[in-house]
Amino acid sequence: MDSITIAQSLAGLGSFSTHLIAAFALIALFCLIYVRVTPYPEFRLIMEGNTAPAISFSGALLGFVAPLFSAIATSVSFIDMVVWALVALVVQIVVFLILRVLFRDLCQDIAHNMMAPAILLAVISLAAGLVDAACMIY
Repeated sequence: MDSITIAQSLAGLGSFSTHLIAAFALIALFCLIYVRVTPYPEFRLIMEGNTAPAISFSGALLGFVAPLFSAIATSVSFIDMVVWALVALVVQIVVFLILRVLFRDLCQDIAHNMMAPAILLAVISLAAGLVDAACMIY
């Protein structure tokens, strides 16, 4: 009886694996694109111990992962999940670009490890991601 329950539970392992691998690939793609869009070297600055780029990047990453979660949980197919994840990626890039225009020194300030702009970018990125995620549940 227990082996049947375990076998039934593992029946979705293929779909789980496909979505998990795709999710990690989409996260990697997001990171790759995001660090190309920002004009400062996030990873180098973070490795040097700068907190501001770590905070702003973390907020953007969470702002992407929240709607990715929603896309995985509510999608009707694998392709549907990928499409909505790509929409979430675009939303995060657009949020960054808008903030960069609104706050002229945003990038320079973050690169110089100023916390206030980094926190603002992180919170707005996360807020946009949460709204994005909620909009995917229709």
